[in-house]
Amino acid sequence: MSGRIDFERVNRAALQNAEAVVRSFLPDGRREGAEWVARNPTRPDHRPGSLKCNLTTGKGADFATGDRWGDLVGMAAYLKGLPQREAAIRLAEALGVNPFA
Repeated sequence: MSGRIDFERVNRAALQNAEAVVRSFLPDGRREGAEWVARNPTRPDHRPGSLKCNLTTGKGADFATGDRWGDLVGMAAYLKGLPQREAAIRLAEALGVNPFA
């Protein structure tokens, strides 16, 4: 697949379904106000709380490691170990959105 990725479109669609998107990546988490609080599945994390994602903005971080992302595409890339482009394409496909500009 080639072409320019419309990251804004993909992120907008993801934010419209933020809780479902975050839950699909972090199913053992829970909502606390405007944030999704979970364990980090990329490392041996024993308790929820160090990893948080804002459901309004998509920004999040693992506060134990300092890893951060600025949107839900970034979260998908971080959690799945993918480049941003590949994460955007996969997330767009899951949401039924055309990822290409």
